[in-house]
Amino acid sequence: MNTLLRRAALQYVKTNARSSSGHAATAGGHGGGWKLWKRMTFIVAFPAIGLGMLNAYLAHQEHANHERPEFVPFEYLRVRTKRFPWGDGQKSLFHNPHVNPLPSGYEDH
Repeated sequence: MNTLLRRAALQYVKTNARSSSGHAATAGGHGGGWKLWKRMTFIVAFPAIGLGMLNAYLAHQEHANHERPEFVPFEYLRVRTKRFPWGDGQKSLFHNPHVNPLPSGYEDH
């Protein structure tokens, strides 16, 4: 039994040594596969990324100059039971004065 396993392992190693002697891209006649993917990257992928960026930029420009909504002091929004540990204690860590109102309303700028 032991010699049979040794022979099988030796045969397996010999078979794999022959088949893996070349690179995976050139084995079996597929030597030009990388050229196809390189061309696809430059011809398809990069222009698609550029068009996506252009689409996002134009959509942003379309909505960039909008008026902010009127402040409505709902009692359940912007509840401050404890001061924030930075600044004046009223502004959150990612406070944007144009978009985020304080409990008393928008900041005047």
